[in-house]
Amino acid sequence: MRRLNPAAILMLAPTHLLLFLVIALPSIYVFWLSLNESTYGSDLTFVGFNNYVTVLTSPYFWRAALNTLIVVNAVVYIELLIAIGMAALFLGGVRYPKIMFAIVLMPYAISEVVGVLVWKIMLNTGSGVLARTIEALGFGMFNWSVSPPLALSVVTLISIWHHLPFTFLLIYAGMLAIPKSLYEASRIDGASRWQEFWRITLPLTVPAILISLIFRFVFAFRLFSEVWLLTAGGPARLTEVLAVYLYQSGFKYGEFGTASATGWLMVLGSLGVASVYLWAMHRRMVSGND
Repeated sequence: MRRLNPAAILMLAPTHLLLFLVIALPSIYVFWLSLNESTYGSDLTFVGFNNYVTVLTSPYFWRAALNTLIVVNAVVYIELLIAIGMAALFLGGVRYPKIMFAIVLMPYAISEVVGVLVWKIMLNTGSGVLARTIEALGFGMFNWSVSPPLALSVVTLISIWHHLPFTFLLIYAGMLAIPKSLYEASRIDGASRWQEFWRITLPLTVPAILISLIFRFVFAFRLFSEVWLLTAGGPARLTEVLAVYLYQSGFKYGEFGTASATGWLMVLGSLGVASVYLWAMHRRMVSGND
């Protein structure tokens, strides 16, 4: 059994302490808060798991959970497909690669709040340039603010636009790591570009794909800015996602206990989704070492 190096432990101690103070300690406090009833100007009253029962029996919570499930899956998988296509395109060679690379990464350099507000202005019914263009093309008035499915579609579009560069970078880096000798050997054997993609590029990019899925599921699960700035959960709380439901519970209604319980349920949900892909990565690594 390999012994731990005391010097290594000492050098890692500040990082572990920082993680404990910034992540672990607040998480423990939020869990304790979720077991209590609390609001503005009142003392904590221990209620056990009653807050979790309140949250799990709330129709608004389940509506928000369903909206989150739909939007997150749409965002993650559509974004992944687009990122794979773009990375394959860049790998094959594009004209003016530096300029094209800068254009692709540009959305990630824009503040999320600014980006959402710009999209909201462009999609403003009657005056927004995109809304007027859609109407001029014969699709009718693009009144997304009164249609929950359409509003959630806009949220999905904006989230994909803003976070696509992140997924693209991970996938593209994974493709660049593939040995060039494999492509040279495949061309000698007469393989087409499409066969190279399906037999070499895609299978060997799976680790990068799994990593991007883990990150994007965790990040997308806490989706907030897009929904809050576009609809604030309306109309009639029909476009709420879990992060907006948590915000409403904690800061609008002052129910800190239920808000904390919602936060922990979101953490468990994120861990559940991430564990599936971590297990898949572990299996692939173990099988690769056999």
